[in-house]
Parts: sequence; structure tokens; C-alpha cells
Amino acid sequence: MQKKLICMLVAASMPGIALADSTSAEIKALQAELKALQKEVKALKAEVASKPAVAGTSGTAAVATAATAAPAAPVDISSPDYGKATATLTNDDLTSMKQQIANQQLKVDSLTDAANTGPIAGLSVTGYIDPTYVYNRAQSSSSFLFANHESSYNYFNSTFGDLYLDIKKTFGVGPMAPSAEITLMPNRGNGITLLQNEHGSTGLDILNTAVVNVPLSGTTTFVAGLIPSFGGYEVQQSNQMQTLTHNLLYDFSDPGSYVGIGLNYTGDGSNWAWKFFLGNEQYRTYGSVTQNGTNAFGDPVTSSNKIPTFTARTDYTWSSALDIGGSFNIGRQTLATATNSSGQTVGFGPAGLSSTAYGTFFFGEADMTYTLADVIYNAEVDYGQQQHAAFNGGEAQWYGVSLLAHRKFNVPVLGRMGATLRYDYLVDSKNGGGGGGIALNSQGRDPYNGFGVSTDCIQNSTDGGIECKGANRQDVALDLLFYPTQQITVKVEYRHDWANNAVFLRNDGSYAKSNDLLATQFIYSF
Repeated sequence: MQKKLICMLVAASMPGIALADSTSAEIKALQAELKALQKEVKALKAEVASKPAVAGTSGTAAVATAATAAPAAPVDISSPDYGKATATLTNDDLTSMKQQIANQQLKVDSLTDAANTGPIAGLSVTGYIDPTYVYNRAQSSSSFLFANHESSYNYFNSTFGDLYLDIKKTFGVGPMAPSAEITLMPNRGNGITLLQNEHGSTGLDILNTAVVNVPLSGTTTFVAGLIPSFGGYEVQQSNQMQTLTHNLLYDFSDPGSYVGIGLNYTGDGSNWAWKFFLGNEQYRTYGSVTQNGTNAFGDPVTSSNKIPTFTARTDYTWSSALDIGGSFNIGRQTLATATNSSGQTVGFGPAGLSSTAYGTFFFGEADMTYTLADVIYNAEVDYGQQQHAAFNGGEAQWYGVSLLAHRKFNVPVLGRMGATLRYDYLVDSKNGGGGGGIALNSQGRDPYNGFGVSTDCIQNSTDGGIECKGANRQDVALDLLFYPTQQITVKVEYRHDWANNAVFLRNDGSYAKSNDLLATQFIYSF
């Protein structure tokens, strides 16, 4: 009976081990101990089976008889039977083993319960760091980018050179379990450069996104919080990108982040998936407040953007390799306020030429992702418009395309590698340019990113450059990627940007039509 009891205890312990977290070092150690005990029990069974039973004895009595039997003659070390003799155990040994197994089972049960219901159940923390080195020809600069507090967003200094943390907690198990997820980026995320309060000021916040997901059914999930844009094929995370820098559409055309509520719907057995979201205008954590002037008593008179933004996306899974999707955004955006030397509001928009503080915003895009084995192809087409947001106070309009091809391969000595070629084209010439993510200064230029009107047109204009056209931008990026380990990725990129206007500011104060970047990036994911 003791043999059967021990075997039952060992067998009963195994499901508990299977339910525990396979990544837990402590549970793995307990599994190893239980396996060792199981081997000892098997050896005992084999010993008992090999011994002739004494008449009238069975079970533990047989074990006791075997334990008191005369020991076998020693076997010579050179004999093939050396080491094959069965071990002998006493009843005290069996009792001790039973106690050990019971104690181990109790530990496994406690760890399993903590993993499923404790405070760390369903908790995961992942992320990466990606120190980056960039040479910028136009600025004649060459430096490391990592954890540096730069509040401006430029294509050569955007969401790389930073720490990224993704903290997710799932409450329960199964498809109906709700979850909360927060991502932090102390220096390059939405909070540090883009998230604005009601007065349009950034708070240098490390919060990047924060969203709660509550399943309502097997196909519908309610979402709330701060989410990234639905637009485009490209993601924010450096360790998921096939290039070092972002494409032009991601940086300057696609919408940013939103605060609000929404629904995600996946058709039961369908290849279609939808996302819907209603929230503040992009980048706003609170409804904007615009000062329109002062009353007779000198108190500021303000207005607010009361119109929410609606955005949606749909994806169709054509096959296991091909996904085709698209998104749109419609709402009203707040324009920059222009003031005079006394701080009084004189207009709105880049040059203060608009009389209204808000402009209707519309954006639409279609994108495609093809992934098969070591090959990735991406394509995206964008169109956007925004009233009163152009340099001359008129409607801003932009459209563009981004194409990417990536392939992985093996090289002797170097091992696993990848190569990427990307081309982007973004038109932003109407009414001097502007709108979307293109932020022009009061003179109608973004001299660091290469948008807006040229200085020559402004100087030769008789009306302050009202008739000047904005720049049309292009770039090509060539990347080599190295994968020395599963956690490490090294990227080397050469990028050439050019425009039809001389809008790239050089370190000598002149303007050029092109610029070059050479950069390398080390990514460690965890």
C-alpha cells in the first residue's frame, strides 16, 4: 500500500507543477526535486519486485524483509554488472520521502495560487533601450542620442535614443479577462514632446500611452485612456521597426495620440477587424482653451474646442501573410495663437493670418503589410486637410506615399542580418504648406525638417510670401540590421532627404535643398 500511496502522491504533484509559471526558477527547482524523488520510488519498486517475497508477507513487510536480507556480494569494478545493483530502503526512508513530497507539493500549490490570483498574477514588464548615434550633415552635428531631454520633435531626433517600458496587468485568465497597459518613454514619447494641456503647453510627462481593455463579449472590447493613432503601417517602438528613423508619413502626416473611449470589434470567424474611438483632438489631454482677447475690465476672454475627434480603422486579413487596412480621422483642431509684442492676440495659424482659432481636420490613409518568412513589404498612401492651418491662413492640404522592403538573410561570420530600403514622398505645397504634423514658424518654414516656403520666395514677394508654395519632401533610407542575439539588434542607416525648396537650415546660416544622415543604433530588448 505504501508503494501505491507514494506513486499516487508523485502523480498528483505533476499537474500542480504544470499549472505553475514555467519561467519561475523556484518552481523549476521544485520540479527537479520531485523528479528525483520519483526516480527513487521507481528504484524502490524495482528492488521490491526483484526480491522473493517471504511467505505471508506483502507490501511494507516485503520491503522490510528486503531491507533486512543479506546484502549481495560486491561486484568488481571491471564487471559489466558494476553499478547495476538495486538500492535498499527502509520504512524510515519511505516515511521521510513521503514527507518531502508533501512539503514540495505544498510549496508548488502556494506558488501556483500566487501566480494565478496574487498581486503579480498576469503582470508583465517588457521594453528596450536604444542608444543611438547620429551624424547630421546640414547641422554639422555628430553625437549620441540617449536619455537627453529634447522637447522638439524632428525626423533626426524623434522616438529613438530612449528607454521604453511596457507594463501590462491582466485581471484573470481567458479571453474575457480585462487588462490595463501603460507604456513609458521618459524623453521621446508622447508625454515629453506632444501631450498638451488646455493652454497648449507640454508638461514633460513620461507617460506615453495608458489604456484599459474590458471585453464585453467574445468579439467586442471596450477601451478607454490614452491611445496611439490608428494610422499607417509603422509603429513607434524601435525594436519593431525595420529602419532606424521613421518614414515621412509617420512623422508629419499621420495623426498622433488621443484621450477618450472606444470599441474594438472582431467579427466571429471573419477576416475583418474594426476599431472606433471618440476623444479629444489629437495630443490634447484636456479640451483646448484659446484666448480671444480681453473684456472692458481687462479679464481674458476664452473659447474652447467643444467638438470631439472621431477616428476609426478597419483591417482585412487577406491571408496569413497579407493584411490590408485603412483608417480615417475627422474633428476640429486648435490653431497656434499669434501675439504682438504686448502679448495681445492678433490672429491664429503659423503667421497669424487666420481670424479663427479652429479648423476642421480630416485625414484618411490606406496601408498594406506583407510578411512571409524572411521578407516584409509595406506600403501606405495618405491624404489630409485642415482649414485655416496653412501659412497664408488658408486650407492646408497634404498627401504622400511610403514604400518599404525588408529581407533577412545569413552571412558567414556575421550571422543573421537584414537589409531595408524605404522611399517616402510627401506633398505639402498648398497655400505655403502646414497642417497635420507639420509645424511652421511665423515666417512659414520648418528649417530643421525641411518644410514650408523658401527664403528666396519670401524676399522677392510683395505681400509677405502669401503667394509662395510650400515644399514637397522626399527621402530614401538604406538600413543594415544585425541580430547577434535574440535580445540585441544593431542598425546602421544612411538617409538622404531632399525638397523642391531650399528649406534645410545649414550650420552656416544658409539654406539647402537636401540633407544627409548617417546613424547607428544599439537596441537591447527585455
